[in-house]
Amino acid sequence: MNAFDVLAERGFIEQVTDEKEVRDHLGRDKVTCYIGFDPTASSLHIGSLVPIMALAHMQRLGHRPIVLIGGGTALIGDPSGKTEMRQILSLEQVNENASALKAQLSRYVDFTGGRAVMLNNAEWLTRLNYIEFLRDIGRHFSVNRMLAAESYRMRLEKGLNFIEFNYMLLQAYDFYHLRRHHDCTLQMGGNDQWGNIVAGIDLTRRLEGKTVYGVTFPLLTTSQGHKMGKTERGTVWLDPVLTSPYEYFQYWMNTEDADVGRFLSLFTFLPLEEIVEVRKLKDARLNMAKTVLAFEATKTTHGREEAEKAWQASAEAFNLNPVEQGWFPSSTIPRDAGESAITAIPFVIVSSRRLGEGIPAFELFFESGLCTSKGEARRLLDQGGGYINGRAAERFDARITRNDVDGQGEIRLRKGKKRFVVVRVEEC
Repeated sequence: MNAFDVLAERGFIEQVTDEKEVRDHLGRDKVTCYIGFDPTASSLHIGSLVPIMALAHMQRLGHRPIVLIGGGTALIGDPSGKTEMRQILSLEQVNENASALKAQLSRYVDFTGGRAVMLNNAEWLTRLNYIEFLRDIGRHFSVNRMLAAESYRMRLEKGLNFIEFNYMLLQAYDFYHLRRHHDCTLQMGGNDQWGNIVAGIDLTRRLEGKTVYGVTFPLLTTSQGHKMGKTERGTVWLDPVLTSPYEYFQYWMNTEDADVGRFLSLFTFLPLEEIVEVRKLKDARLNMAKTVLAFEATKTTHGREEAEKAWQASAEAFNLNPVEQGWFPSSTIPRDAGESAITAIPFVIVSSRRLGEGIPAFELFFESGLCTSKGEARRLLDQGGGYINGRAAERFDARITRNDVDGQGEIRLRKGKKRFVVVRVEEC
């Protein structure tokens, strides 16, 4: 698929310099794209996941990402989205943070075999001669246009110092440098970077006579207006030392109902056609989708083993019954990365041969795990608390047959209002 369509359908696209040209470019060419990450801390946080996941999608669709560590720009400080000046870091702090981020970003983007490139803009920015930079680069920038940029307008009321004012020039120079030396034609970033991206596009056109493009992502908040990655305990980091995999898992489990479908699109690699179905879910099935979101997000950031441990620890900590609370059993967690996790919900498999003979309802309710014994199953069904495809079972020994199988090859059993299991039928 065209990478632009994939990103747009999954909710990544906010602004684009020229939608038709960008789409044609991504459909026609193997594109080198880049996103910058300033090493202002030793770890990235959940708020950085949208650009990280966008790079991962670009790579999966055959394009080449450049992860640009802003070892040079971090010495200046990006004023974008800030009401006050960022803390000035020492060169030693920046270098330490840059090393940590390199290792962290390798979890999401594959740098082997030249499939992606990781660079540090300190390699060229710290070597610039100031007078030459002003003469050759600064003369192409209009102060009036710069002050009109959102990142600067926000700061003018409280004061914008000269060192921050240079940030746009440096980021624009990055794009020009990457186009010239790495054939990079697309810069992506948060929507607060729009002015900086456009400046880089203009500078490249003036200096090289080349056309390059820009795409921005929405600055995400939850449906309740809360900032992504912020909790009562503070920031949710991608570093397992700062935020444990268990805490990370819990953050996603606590996703607001209205955000589950959107977050599955943005923060997992699950197929969109399955994620669309999540918007129809309620109650226990929606809890299952939250579990899938938590598991997939934790697996991507910390690995499958840590995701499984976090899932198991969560179930034990809250004394949860997996089926009752909508947690999928560990035996159904997909082992193949290409296998859908949305379908990994509580289910049992029965043969069509057994259904041909008919299975007493109480036996199937017991085998499915909805009841702990056949006696409990009999009592449940006698009292009208057991349902087959949404209809109350008439008797505890009513035969469940092939006639109960729906068009998807399934039978849905439910106990009470929230506990249910899907019976999948296999031909044998």
